[in-house]
Amino acid sequence: MSDQLERLDRLPLRTNLRGLSPYGAPQLDVPILLNVNENTHGVPADVQTAITEAVAAAATGLNRYPDREFTELREALAEYLGHGLSADNIWAANGSNEVLQQILQAFGGPGRKALGFPPTYSMYPLLASGTDTEYVRGVRAEDYGLDAASAAAQVRATGANIVFLCSPNNPTGTGLGLDVVEAVYEAGEASQAIVIVDEAYHEFAHDNTPSALTLLPGRERLIVSRTMSKAFALAGARLGYMAAAPEVADAIRLVRLPYHLSAVTQATALAALRHREALMADVEDIKVQRDRIVSELRRLGLKPAASDSNYVFFGGLGNPHAIWQGLLDAGVLIRDVGIPGHLRVTAGTETETTAFLEALESLLGGQAPLPA
Repeated sequence: MSDQLERLDRLPLRTNLRGLSPYGAPQLDVPILLNVNENTHGVPADVQTAITEAVAAAATGLNRYPDREFTELREALAEYLGHGLSADNIWAANGSNEVLQQILQAFGGPGRKALGFPPTYSMYPLLASGTDTEYVRGVRAEDYGLDAASAAAQVRATGANIVFLCSPNNPTGTGLGLDVVEAVYEAGEASQAIVIVDEAYHEFAHDNTPSALTLLPGRERLIVSRTMSKAFALAGARLGYMAAAPEVADAIRLVRLPYHLSAVTQATALAALRHREALMADVEDIKVQRDRIVSELRRLGLKPAASDSNYVFFGGLGNPHAIWQGLLDAGVLIRDVGIPGHLRVTAGTETETTAFLEALESLLGGQAPLPA
């Protein structure tokens, strides 16, 4: 045991936190970073100017607490989402992770269970542990898909109080049919399960892909979470949000910290929302590069999953870690998600995507893909 771990072990840490490792991906200084699903296009210059002006205006009042209800921001987010939503349906926090944490604080806790379906977003079990909520690992099909009947049966069998449905799923990038969400919601009636559909990457979905937002009317236990970190290129600003019945937002108010969204964060998010057309143009370019990656990986004999996100999960690798290391040596960092035979790459700019594909093809010259 390292000295750091020994010192940690001497503290009166909660039992369910002992032995855990914090969430994190490698943070390495390489030319091309395609490992954490950031929007690598950056914030357009005109949007940067708008944000700078908005933050400067907010700075004049930093001696005062911000609007703790962030009413203007909730109104803007509701207008952006559409679907007849109003500010009463919206809640926001410092990244979608904090939104999820607040949901668990309000509806999880000792004696309650949260159900996820790995491989999926690795923060779910950590958020559960942080709130002393039991995390139950469901199962997926061999191709990592999740159908309505299987998901509903697992909800009933576990008696889950909270269910995580990630769509598009991270790390596979595949979207869920709304039939899965409907079936899970109905199956959770007996345990009054809160059903969270994590749509962090929904803006990258293929055209006409429906959102779980369409299912909100009449379903007071359904929550759809989103983020401005990805499509809006605001990973550094930390703004996540959710849409749900107004009473759910009221429940979150019971556990939120006072004035949890700074005036600077609110100003930044509002400026970005006002200039979303420029940001969404980059989203369309990212989708082109994503589809290009899928096509090229197939040409190379690999097995990319169909992706509705800004990343591609691909298999068929005999030694994925060797490929990961080879790409790193070539100045391209992607993500080893710990799934045998698979890696995940973020769709970057055209230049970044080209560098990844050329380096990968060169490496595959010495490593044949696994047989189909």
